[in-house]
Amino acid sequence: MYKLMDQYLKNDTFSIQKNIVDHSEYTLARSRFRFDDFEAYQATAYSVRDRLIERWNDTHSLMREKDPKRIYYLSMEFLMGRSLLNSIVNIGVKGQYADALKQLGFDLEILVEQERDAALGNGGLGRLAACFLDSLATLDYPAWGYGLRYEYGMFRQTIQDGFQLEHPDYWLNFGNPWEIQRVHTTYPVKFYGHVDEIQENNKKTYIWTPGETVEAVAYDNPIPGYGTKNTINLRLWAAKPSGELELDSFSTGDYVNAVLSKQRAETISSILYPDDRTYQGKELRLKQQVFLVSASLQDVVRRYKDFHSDFAAFPQKVAFQLNDTHPIIGVAELMRILLDEEKLDWVKSWEITTKVFSFTNHAILPEALEKWPLELLENLLPRHLQIIYRINFYFMEEMKKKFGDDLVRLSRLSIIEEGEKKNVRMANLALVSCHTVNGVSKSHFEFIKSSLFKDFHDMWPHKFQCKTNGVTQRRWMACSNPDLSQLITKWLGTEAWLKELDLLLGLRLHANDYNLQEQWMKVRRSNKSRLAAYIQIISGAKVNVDAMFDVQIKRIHEYKRQFLNVIGIIHRYDCIKNMTAEDRKKVVPRVCILGGKAPPGYENAKRIIKLIHAVGDKLNNDPDVGDLLKLIFIPDYNVSMAELVIPASDISQHLSTAGSEACGTGNMKFAMNGCLIVGTKDGSNVEIQEELGSENMFLFGPSAEDIPELRTEQKDFQPVLEFRRVVGMIRKGVFGNAEYFQPLCDTIDGAGDDYYLLGHDFPSYLEAQAAVDKAFVDKKRWAEMSILSTAGCGQFSTDRTIREYAEEIWNVEPLRHS
Repeated sequence: MYKLMDQYLKNDTFSIQKNIVDHSEYTLARSRFRFDDFEAYQATAYSVRDRLIERWNDTHSLMREKDPKRIYYLSMEFLMGRSLLNSIVNIGVKGQYADALKQLGFDLEILVEQERDAALGNGGLGRLAACFLDSLATLDYPAWGYGLRYEYGMFRQTIQDGFQLEHPDYWLNFGNPWEIQRVHTTYPVKFYGHVDEIQENNKKTYIWTPGETVEAVAYDNPIPGYGTKNTINLRLWAAKPSGELELDSFSTGDYVNAVLSKQRAETISSILYPDDRTYQGKELRLKQQVFLVSASLQDVVRRYKDFHSDFAAFPQKVAFQLNDTHPIIGVAELMRILLDEEKLDWVKSWEITTKVFSFTNHAILPEALEKWPLELLENLLPRHLQIIYRINFYFMEEMKKKFGDDLVRLSRLSIIEEGEKKNVRMANLALVSCHTVNGVSKSHFEFIKSSLFKDFHDMWPHKFQCKTNGVTQRRWMACSNPDLSQLITKWLGTEAWLKELDLLLGLRLHANDYNLQEQWMKVRRSNKSRLAAYIQIISGAKVNVDAMFDVQIKRIHEYKRQFLNVIGIIHRYDCIKNMTAEDRKKVVPRVCILGGKAPPGYENAKRIIKLIHAVGDKLNNDPDVGDLLKLIFIPDYNVSMAELVIPASDISQHLSTAGSEACGTGNMKFAMNGCLIVGTKDGSNVEIQEELGSENMFLFGPSAEDIPELRTEQKDFQPVLEFRRVVGMIRKGVFGNAEYFQPLCDTIDGAGDDYYLLGHDFPSYLEAQAAVDKAFVDKKRWAEMSILSTAGCGQFSTDRTIREYAEEIWNVEPLRHS
């Protein structure tokens, strides 16, 4: 290994231009960045990739030999995080690489930090997809992931004077050593144009002449499993202009058109989730979805035809999982391929399509279900719209036989939403065409059965399943919290828990043991010291490591209620200011940490970020408060930042209004690492409570079924005095920017109706926080609760989730190397 590393380090391929390195990087801020460290990271990454490619080749040779049924996971997001550490942990060579690098004068921990997060996702949807790939590989399932290779991702967040600023995320500036470009694996993706109907052998044939064709170029990313040779593939598509169009433009001297066509094509895979408030933004979003599914389905069909002469066995060899509504246009695309390119008839094409697709729903609110204006589909995808119309026609005819003249119900069921402006309901298309629809937590599953998709569930209850989400313990424990992982292995007497998380239950036998508690809290304090050092670098604030680290890190949104957290912090600040010196000695010190990005067009989310900074500026510099309360905002929150923050957290807040979160997986990551949850009875919090016990969590507020009635009562509801006092402080400008914060305050009092029930939940929220303070003072009890939190997380591994998908939805078997 030493020779291999030395060989890569000497290779001039890995030299870089030192004058254009991004000086905002955390590693540079820590004064640990050396340019040879980056070169060493590149060399290390390529040497690891060589090992992965060898395993990848062996895995796919085995697949070609055995021709098993394969799983194809289609998702608009794959929030992968860094790959180096995860890869060497999974293939079992972390120790060897650390030793080899040490001999060469490098530190593995420092090199790991040179890697930029892959900007391929935004939040829970993308991180779930990444965890799924890890579990699919670890459990030896024959699987592929398909996504888009975003050039800039969503955006890089910086803070200026407390305001969020968005910048392109140039994560590919120095290349990506983990990908392999497949220059010869390309597929044409068509847009616009017109459809001609012709008679051919007494049969109608449809010919789509596109107005624009874009090439999809494949980039492969090997995904290694843990404790197995199985290495699966994440294939990402980049958009390039059609070579033919570009050549035509150049040959006629139309250089401007050639450049513009290149820009139009590459825009498709430039950024994640373009702003869809305009027609152009909607069109680009739909283009991205079509681009993903068309390239992926063509790739799958091509692979299938390498081994099969007809499509009789297609459903026995192919399983597509659609991650939320984004890839649902794939239903129409597969029908188009089978009808127009493979010349199958409608009945056979529909039979195949309905057997290969299954759909994961992540939505709670009906307005969150994706739908597209009819005029947009007619212009962009004329052939697909014809197919969707025909699917809906046959479906409606079937429903008329079943429900007669119940026009209201028929209108709800229809794929086409009637009205002044017609829309295509993508969720309805999925429900009609997919053989299985699954929710992502028990509470979410009950909701989609009883409310969101009630009409469809009443007709087809056999289609609906629950598959509670999870996270992978390899990434979120072994990689991000190695000291705690080693301690768990020591006390369990095995590291088998990294593949069988249920074994964590064995910690319950030792939760009262003084020696384990002491060692456990020592590890946790070390993690807190690491985070405290980072906080001091980014903010200048020196925080008390022995204070409670109180964390809420996630996408900024009103329903996630970071505003409730800030109101609680202001209330705590106000109480401390009005205490006597003697009473302040009894206060449990807290470091409140928030992080997350606000969508660029979401003004109230941006106001919340500004309010966090305004409150922090006030209390962090108040001598009366001192170390009793600090408020820190961590900018540009991503996977790597989560790996630093989560192991250091004492409590984690998950405050979404009950009935707003489909599942949530951040709470699982925190709980696995011994952090205690403060949260509402929403999403997977309910199931976590069942596993951990209510005595080891701090849940508050009403249940989801109570929310509709509470909202109807809001007009007559009067919040408690403490809540009104805090809102009044914000309105009066105690934290400055009174006018800017006015619209935010209006959402919870005055002109607003407090839709997310912050005022209603505030008293029970304060009670939960008081219980947290009381528990934290009892160090022995706190250590026991922390251990029991980890011990109860066996059900929340994506290994369990994937096994359920494989056995109950996909009907696939593991394919193990001999």
